[in-house]
Amino acid sequence: MTNLTDLISTALAAVASANSIAALEEVRVAQLGKKGVFTDLLKSLGTLAPDERKARGAEFNVAKQQVSDAIDARAQVLTFAEINARLEKEWVDVTLPPRSKTQGSIHPVSQVVEEISRIFAAMGFGVAVGPEIEDDYHNFTALNFPQNHPARLMHDTFFLQGKEGAEKPLLRTHTSPVQIRTMQAGKPPFRFIAPGKTFRCDSDMTHTPMFNQVEGFVIDKNIHMGHLKGCIEQFLREFFEVDTVPVRFRPSFFPFTEPSAEVDIGCTRSGSEIKIGAGADWLEVMGCGMVHPNVLKNCNIDPEQWQGFAFGMGVERLAMLKYGIPDLRTFFESDIRWLRHYGFSPLGGDA
Repeated sequence: MTNLTDLISTALAAVASANSIAALEEVRVAQLGKKGVFTDLLKSLGTLAPDERKARGAEFNVAKQQVSDAIDARAQVLTFAEINARLEKEWVDVTLPPRSKTQGSIHPVSQVVEEISRIFAAMGFGVAVGPEIEDDYHNFTALNFPQNHPARLMHDTFFLQGKEGAEKPLLRTHTSPVQIRTMQAGKPPFRFIAPGKTFRCDSDMTHTPMFNQVEGFVIDKNIHMGHLKGCIEQFLREFFEVDTVPVRFRPSFFPFTEPSAEVDIGCTRSGSEIKIGAGADWLEVMGCGMVHPNVLKNCNIDPEQWQGFAFGMGVERLAMLKYGIPDLRTFFESDIRWLRHYGFSPLGGDA
């Protein structure tokens, strides 16, 4: 009968000398495979007497397990060694500075929101934000929209699938709900702007289903239309960086303001170029008005004691006018060439 101790020693020596996973696999096949040394030993048990077969079988199984455990341990060592060798060979120094060509650009929307916020911050305005998924009350009812107002219809508003039997949520159509939530959460006076994304069913060169808006809002005692006009005129001069901007207020209608007005600024058109300032043409830039008493009542504010004004403007539209961007849809096409042309450097100035 073969000396089992010698077989174990030979197998363990072969395992220890294997210097790669491939070499170790050859040892495993030679020792434990279908035609391996220990497999043949187990097959030879059939020639032994029953009592001897039982004893020798137990010895063979212990020996086979000892070799198998040695192979597993050696495989773990070799695997770690191969990983470390790859790490030494394939390392990358992530501390190297980036190449200048890969520097990112600030999107015109982000740039203009920052410019607007900075101007109004100098006037004492804070910044308020609210949820983009709204309910009917905050988006319409609290803002004095009648139940039959066209804006509530599916063709103008994105309604979402709500719970069965419950009111459907919607994507806010303006940032005006932020006014309601801010007033309900605090006490007057208020002076803030509300920048954010808004959503409407519309798409062409001057409209997109999602766009950015900034609303301004002031509630205080003895506020009148003169305050509104002065605030907007100062903002327009600062934003367009001109000393004088002809401004006119055209009567209009919004459910949440009374009186309401559209704001036009003077300009000169030459082909596709528009120059802001004194000129023969006018260009609409925003809507505004005095806050409707019903809106104040819906926020538990006494309209006999407190008055205010509100205004709203499209961020992309202002960016198009100031920086000569011809098509609104290009803001959202994720074209890196467009961003390199119209974007801004994080360090200031154009990208």
